[in-house]
Amino acid sequence: MEYITTTHLRTRSSQLVATLQKGGSVSLIHRSKVIGKIEPAQKSPITITDIKAFEKALAGIKPKKLIPRKDRDKVYRQRLMEKYGKNISRH
Repeated sequence: MEYITTTHLRTRSSQLVATLQKGGSVSLIHRSKVIGKIEPAQKSPITITDIKAFEKALAGIKPKKLIPRKDRDKVYRQRLMEKYGKNISRH
């Protein structure tokens, strides 16, 4: 696939995705004129150079208090009961 029209974007999206995954680029045509070029995204790996800064960033992301699964399910069911009442299914 070397080109795609704006009207075919919906119908040929699987072909477009396949072409991009192979590393190819596609020209976008609108009213018989090339208006752009669709290229695959460039993958840039993240390199970690400062381990202490990385650990500090992870500490900021980590939740302060971990809730056990049983308690999460209990709170979830309680919220569902408050919102929808007793007529909800357990399965």
